[in-house]
Amino acid sequence: MSSQTNQTLFQPHRFSIAPMLDWTDRHCRYFLRQLSSQTLLYTEMVTTGAIIHGKGDYLAYSEDEHPIALQLGGSDPAALAQCAKLAEERGYDEINLNVGCPSDRVQNGMFGACLMADAQRVADCIKAMRDVVSIPVTVKTRIGIDDQDSYEFLCDFIGTVAGKGECEMFIIHARKAWLSGLSPKENREIPPLDYPRVYQLKRDFPHLTMAINGGIKTLEEAKAHLEHMDGVMVGREAYQNPGLLTAVDREIFGIDAPEVDTVAAVRAMYPYIERELANGTYLGHVTRHMLGLFQGIPGARQWRRYLSENAHKAGAGIDVVEHALSLVADKR
Repeated sequence: MSSQTNQTLFQPHRFSIAPMLDWTDRHCRYFLRQLSSQTLLYTEMVTTGAIIHGKGDYLAYSEDEHPIALQLGGSDPAALAQCAKLAEERGYDEINLNVGCPSDRVQNGMFGACLMADAQRVADCIKAMRDVVSIPVTVKTRIGIDDQDSYEFLCDFIGTVAGKGECEMFIIHARKAWLSGLSPKENREIPPLDYPRVYQLKRDFPHLTMAINGGIKTLEEAKAHLEHMDGVMVGREAYQNPGLLTAVDREIFGIDAPEVDTVAAVRAMYPYIERELANGTYLGHVTRHMLGLFQGIPGARQWRRYLSENAHKAGAGIDVVEHALSLVADKR
């Protein structure tokens, strides 16, 4: 077994990309994998209802996306166990329970951040999944909800889910969530970040694996967090500036590899794009995730504009991407 495979197996949470609704779909993940072989990729949140009753295949992904984690939304232990089992059979590397999303739609379904108020239910959900799968079952949560935002409340929640639910891995978004009054977007920006509280949590639960999430924009910041935590999860910055990932394997995982060439990464997508076009996917559904790749490089605006204006047109193909690339490739 190569050292690279060992790294993936034993340090998957060292750097990961957050589950982001409408963003981290299978096309996005396939693209991000071209930029880093080691980064753990999370799916968008998928509800148990969609998997069990939906008409589409909500567990579809490419083998090239590994390591990949499925994030589930739900609060019924039996339904979650059923979905976890299906996900393991499909080859996912991890199951993650969403206990952090504050949207009204999610609350009405009795899952997401509102579950922080019912640690015993979360523990029951995790235990039910752990009982039927052998892959890791993890929790992504906030540091509090509404007025339940004391450190004692957070410790009680973690203690219950780790103890009764046998959960060994937590991803902590270092903000609390307001369940009413703020939109999901505002909940990602308005509640203040409290990194020291998350660091304290790791010190008080040293036997648990913990990753930190929220507001992390650079690999230097990620390295600073890794002095306190087991892992770092990056969200919006990795989507809007995916070039950030080109140095992750070397800088964060210590892999002896050159920084990924962004133009080569785009061209590595061509066979995938051809397959998707043949299956009826519109070019824009893939390329929308690639718009931010050349951030800060001359020609980046032209790249974004050309793709945005042309990738959605009927019959748009690889030639559109290649032309967009010509607007930036020789200016680096």
